[in-house]
Amino acid sequence: MHDMQKDGEWLVSRLRDGDANQPLGNLLREDWSLPRKQVHLLFQHKEILLDGSPVAQHAHGEAGQELRLRICQPEPFGVEPADDPLDVRYEDDHLLVACKPAGILLHPTEKHHLHSLDHLVAGHFNRTGVKSKVRHVHRLDQDTSGLVLYAKHAWAAAMLDELLRERQIKRTYLAFVHGSVRSARGTINEPIGRDRNHATRRRVTPNGDAAITHYKVLTRYDGVTLIECSLETGRTHQIRVHLSHIGHPLLGDSLYGGRNLYISRQALHAARLHFPHPFGGHKITVEAALPPDLQALQNKLREVPI
Repeated sequence: MHDMQKDGEWLVSRLRDGDANQPLGNLLREDWSLPRKQVHLLFQHKEILLDGSPVAQHAHGEAGQELRLRICQPEPFGVEPADDPLDVRYEDDHLLVACKPAGILLHPTEKHHLHSLDHLVAGHFNRTGVKSKVRHVHRLDQDTSGLVLYAKHAWAAAMLDELLRERQIKRTYLAFVHGSVRSARGTINEPIGRDRNHATRRRVTPNGDAAITHYKVLTRYDGVTLIECSLETGRTHQIRVHLSHIGHPLLGDSLYGGRNLYISRQALHAARLHFPHPFGGHKITVEAALPPDLQALQNKLREVPI
């Protein structure tokens, strides 16, 4: 992975020894994961420069030469910017990690929805001079709180999507579930598909998509267990479905059998993201402590003797 510096609308890097072994077009598509269509358009519009001069796809560069790509052209946000502040946990020229409060949508599902996390990110971009489409890399349910990763330009989005497919973006959740989970650690490897009897619900089914959830017990309370979950796959409602399937639904998750015990939303929080930076490869870890409602839940549980 190459370190890319932002210079206005351009991303700038220096070629390395191995980069000279193939045409620049192949290098960008195959080694640098830039989408094929975007590579074609950049060359066509002379927006790829080698030491300041436009080059063709078949050209070979040399180690040390400066490669510039006009990737960061201004583009519409895609949603109306909101004035409310955004809880930013990490940000650089290529990506942003925001902490979503429970109760708001990640992205608008109807035109009249004007207060999603995407709207808040657009507002942040607007205030900070970022003229980019809002691109979330993964999703959270409306009533799940926690960390969400965003790309700040199309190339970063393509790179992060690839990291997600390769399971290099590690997502860790904290979940309060009903019952005492017996095993200190475990893995739930059960396929998930749609529930024919309910429009939004998912269920474990042999014909579903592969889904793998790892869990670790952190604390046992009276009739409740706090566990840490990590995902290998990202199916809709995966943690909620899997934990309900093994008899430990989330507190507050009425859709999957949970009861409102000290909380009226699913007690699930995306607490940690860990991934290699798409440009440079250095490791990034972002964490978010439990929000106030889950802290209050935990305090209540601590008051009840086991």
